[in-house]
Amino acid sequence: MKKTLTAVLLSLTLAAPVMAKEIAGVKYPDTATVDGKELKLNGVGLRKKAIFKVYTVGLYLETPSKDAAAVLNADEIKRVRMFMKRDLKKEQITEAIENGFKKNAGANLPKLQARLDTFKAAIPAEIKEGEELILTYVPGKGTTVQTKEKSIDVEGKDFADALFSVWLGKDPVDDGLRDGMLGKD
Repeated sequence: MKKTLTAVLLSLTLAAPVMAKEIAGVKYPDTATVDGKELKLNGVGLRKKAIFKVYTVGLYLETPSKDAAAVLNADEIKRVRMFMKRDLKKEQITEAIENGFKKNAGANLPKLQARLDTFKAAIPAEIKEGEELILTYVPGKGTTVQTKEKSIDVEGKDFADALFSVWLGKDPVDDGLRDGMLGKD
């Protein structure tokens, strides 16, 4: 009886979804719904540059995983929700993402450049502290870039893979941030 109870409790603990998390004062709900599908919060992280808190990020997936390659390869809905902890100018955001593209997209960068330019055009002149940038990939549709001002779509899984590689790729913007997004914290 004791072994059975222990086994039942252990299985319930292992099967429990990630519950809402808070990081740097930002609460991320445990689920998000996109196109009628429920995504689960995979993990959260804080991007710092020197001593400054830049943004927090939550990664939502259809199939949670601690394996960055599995997340990138999955042709499933995925979302990155970024909450700004300070005012950021368009150039700061787009330069950081373009650098991440260069580090992770490699030889694919030339064929992605026009779509990267479309992405960069969607970023407003400034994103203020407390505002969000939401990036959602939907198979067959592409990546929706959503700010408080507008929403645009950028086609292709290859673009989404390169974009999500900025945080989860072989050369991420921040190793600790990647680990937090993958729930390894």
